[in-house]
Amino acid sequence: MIEPAPGVVLISEPFLKDPNFMRTAVYLCEHSEESSFGLVMNRPFEQHLEDFIPELRGMTIPLFYGGPVQTDTLHFLHTLPDLIPDAQLVSDGVYWGGDFASIIDLIMAQRLELDQIRFYLGYSGWGTGQLAAEIAEQSWLTVQGSADLVFHDAPEDIWKLAVQQLDKSFHPIIHYPTDPQLN
Repeated sequence: MIEPAPGVVLISEPFLKDPNFMRTAVYLCEHSEESSFGLVMNRPFEQHLEDFIPELRGMTIPLFYGGPVQTDTLHFLHTLPDLIPDAQLVSDGVYWGGDFASIIDLIMAQRLELDQIRFYLGYSGWGTGQLAAEIAEQSWLTVQGSADLVFHDAPEDIWKLAVQQLDKSFHPIIHYPTDPQLN
């Protein structure tokens, strides 16, 4: 396992009971000793971006649940730093944020492919020492993230794909039931 840092993916252990993080993969955008900020990559939201942005009515753009913190905020990851000003590099080929008006213009002009950007409501956050403690308790496993993982065309598979990046001894957890008492 690797230490938390921007671009690292947190993989929830298979029996984590917290409904916000059950079988999730969280992409860390920021990490320091004081706090960590990440986005759940594999939890589609029941509504679409058009439900929140009136200019996009009629465009079915997927939206994801980024985490339980400030679910009234919108965040985005993308691969388009040349088209979206003020984007922040997180790791190889993955950028966070930028000028949202530029994104609306790109969408309206049909100059943006949906496999190049993901939108998230809310985020996942940890205060001083909280993430380190959760990792020590083995609530999270860690792997290096990638654009291929973040923008995978089957988000429901991201947790399993992240687990497959771990040592082979971890691979059986993919098949564990969510509730071992039901086994």
